[in-house]
Amino acid sequence: MKTYLIDLDGTMYKGSTIIEGAIEFLERIKKNGDNYIFLTNNATRTGIQNVQHMENIGFKGLKKEDFFTSSMAAASYIAKTSDKRNAYYIGVDGLEEALINNGFTITDKDVDFVFVGLDKEGTYEKYSKALTHLLNGAKLIGTNGDRLLAKDDGFNVGNGSVVALFEYATGQKSAQIGKPHKPILDEVLAYANISKDDAILVGDNLETEIKLGVDFGVETIFVTSGVHTEKDIERLNVHPTKTVQSLNDIEIK
Repeated sequence: MKTYLIDLDGTMYKGSTIIEGAIEFLERIKKNGDNYIFLTNNATRTGIQNVQHMENIGFKGLKKEDFFTSSMAAASYIAKTSDKRNAYYIGVDGLEEALINNGFTITDKDVDFVFVGLDKEGTYEKYSKALTHLLNGAKLIGTNGDRLLAKDDGFNVGNGSVVALFEYATGQKSAQIGKPHKPILDEVLAYANISKDDAILVGDNLETEIKLGVDFGVETIFVTSGVHTEKDIERLNVHPTKTVQSLNDIEIK
């Protein structure tokens, strides 16, 4: 039995459009008796919100337990490595839920950690308050290091660029948690109760999920439906186990 760790944006869908073969791919996995978990650096949505987003665009039969996000990885990783639990955060529902589920107290007093996840409505005031906590000794925890977020007509600022702002302002270095870093792999394997030999990483981004698998010995399937093309493999020197043009080309054994 294999568990497919599947990226979302660029692999399953683009915005509100399902990528060709995505629904059929999930059906083939289930028919073969295998499992899947959606592994995403997107720190904004809760499990239920991820289900709602995907079912609104046409997916069926998903559960909140099918999703593992960089927010979940950050909260569980820090909870395992420290007994301190006072947290201030920049982010939205997905990060808040993950922190609460891992026993953190959301506060702006005696703050131990400042967690930074994407917040498209983050304010100067909130950033400045986070900075104050960091300068007073709180540790900086970025959920993920994505520099840019693709959109239809270009790019938005990614969470990694916001984390870098705080690194520059404080002289701290954030923990590296989201794809392609090892903590998110360790946490999702624990979440699924599997070993890395039982996992297959599937995605469109050579620098995140594919690099994660290459660096830490997990089988990878690179699908050229999103961020990168086959030509980028040599340029980036990230070599997946398999490369396919479409999810329809993935053979479930």
